[in-house]
Amino acid sequence: MKAVVVGAGIAGLVAARQFGLAGWDVELLEKSAVPRPDGYMMDFFGPGVEASERIGLYPRLAAVAYHVEAAEYVDATGRPTSSLDYDQFARLAGGNVLSLLRPDMERAALAALQDVAPGRVRVRYGAPVSRVWGGDDGVRVAVDGSPEPISADVLIGADGIHSTVRDQMFGPEEQYLRPLGMRAAAFIVTEPLLNARFRNRFVLTDTIDRVAGLYSLRSDEVAAFMVYRESTDPTEDLGSGSPRERLRREFAGLGGAVDRLLELCPEHPYDDVVAQVVMPGWQGKRTVLVGDACGAVSLLAGQGGSLAIAGAALLGDVLGPVATAEGIGPALAGFERRWRPVVEEAQAAGRRAASSFLPANGFQRLLRRWIVRATHVPGIDRIVARQIVGRIAK
Repeated sequence: MKAVVVGAGIAGLVAARQFGLAGWDVELLEKSAVPRPDGYMMDFFGPGVEASERIGLYPRLAAVAYHVEAAEYVDATGRPTSSLDYDQFARLAGGNVLSLLRPDMERAALAALQDVAPGRVRVRYGAPVSRVWGGDDGVRVAVDGSPEPISADVLIGADGIHSTVRDQMFGPEEQYLRPLGMRAAAFIVTEPLLNARFRNRFVLTDTIDRVAGLYSLRSDEVAAFMVYRESTDPTEDLGSGSPRERLRREFAGLGGAVDRLLELCPEHPYDDVVAQVVMPGWQGKRTVLVGDACGAVSLLAGQGGSLAIAGAALLGDVLGPVATAEGIGPALAGFERRWRPVVEEAQAAGRRAASSFLPANGFQRLLRRWIVRATHVPGIDRIVARQIVGRIAK
């Protein structure tokens, strides 16, 4: 049996590994020329932890995790206004929370392909897909620059929120993308002074309609993460100027640390809409979607990496043992039936998080401060933490 996986992000890499371990031949296609170097910090807990332990990926993830002591909101002078103790957060989430940089997660998943027998999984970077088509007799995938399409038994679309596979096999993006009214940016810069100043802490600006966050990495680098409310002005053109210029306009004046990050910001950082993907069906015509391609929860939900690994692992469990063409359809339907409730619950949590992540006024900002400060009060801390992690840390 042969599978083509489109997208070498977390979900695509894990899916390719699991199918390779099950004895499938796998072509893994990624349009980027190299593994993506930029990305934001995320908390890894919930279903992804159990799945990564079961498939043997957890040790690789734990080896690249960061130790976070606290998440702090600060004013423009750098003075903390509220903070969350991360050791306490981990205990209330079941004691198993990893703080991971997204590129490190992808590199760990890429390294885990070494567990597969040589030749089973072929990874091709710089291989953008131009066309996909399929039916009851299999799938075909055309790659830019390749003279012949690739034939396979199954096509797995793991190519993210702007999925080419989804667009061509299930319909255009506007049918399924549900923007949440925000944009997010992320980039990594070298800045030894900021790195030393904020080590082992997430630092977030306590601001209205926008938030800038930073975290010190192991070298002299700093990871920056910025979320801002999308303009409702129909005359504003997002295409005018570079993403760097837009971020400098949006985040100017939030303090010296943020100004320094903006000064060092690359011309083309990651900058995209914060959105969910909502679809009536994820599979058909020998094709299945996994990860953000079918069930993006939004980065505000804090579950993207966890669900990417857990979903890809489940797909491997369900489809990996299939040895005949006749078994593919029922297996894909079974995967969606089992995984959809988990994704829909996480998406509901993501929508709730989006409604409170960026305060729209001073009262909402004050309310957030009270909620975060309440995590230090015995008894109340469990109530607050349950709202943060209770729905997924089960």
